[in-house]
Amino acid sequence: MAVADVFDIEKNKVAKVELNDAIFGAEISEAAIYDVVKMQLASRRAGTSATKGRNDVSGGGKKPWRQKGTGRARSGTSRSPIWRGGGIVFGPQPRDYSYSVPKKVRKKALISALSMKVKEEKMTILQNFPMESISTRAFQKVVNLFGLKKALFVVDHDDVILMKSSRNLKNVKMIRSEGINVYDVLNYEHLVLLEPSIKKIEGALLS
Repeated sequence: MAVADVFDIEKNKVAKVELNDAIFGAEISEAAIYDVVKMQLASRRAGTSATKGRNDVSGGGKKPWRQKGTGRARSGTSRSPIWRGGGIVFGPQPRDYSYSVPKKVRKKALISALSMKVKEEKMTILQNFPMESISTRAFQKVVNLFGLKKALFVVDHDDVILMKSSRNLKNVKMIRSEGINVYDVLNYEHLVLLEPSIKKIEGALLS
């Protein structure tokens, strides 16, 4: 098993922790990552775009002119798609874009994303993150100390003080270990794990 340094919020090395190679040192599967990220982005699409067909637009109840004898092309309704103000043919309608990939693929993709962060040396482990009161400034000070420009923090439990201290920072996101996902891990340059969350992540991915 690989061994990683554990820091406190003052960037002092305070311990070491063993990382399971099956999670943090696995072979990276770009195909699995692609499939899962594509699935996540598709699931986030609103799917609310819509256009009105000829049956949905108002008017058009009366035949514009008689069928024959006018010298003009025959027409049954002013709501025809070829008329200005008419309905749209084959326009988008509300739909659900979400779909699912196998659970094994999702696990493989997350393991690949975590292994990639370790390989790129973009993962930091904090022993804890003690804060007595809500303070964005104090949180930002720690972020700056570690040189984190865009970071995803993973905690093992809900910490209201920590959550509220970080929520105003646009380049920082904080999630619980249960909510860790491939897109967020890849979307943020640095991954910061609180030490207790490691065992929870390993337990979930090895189950």
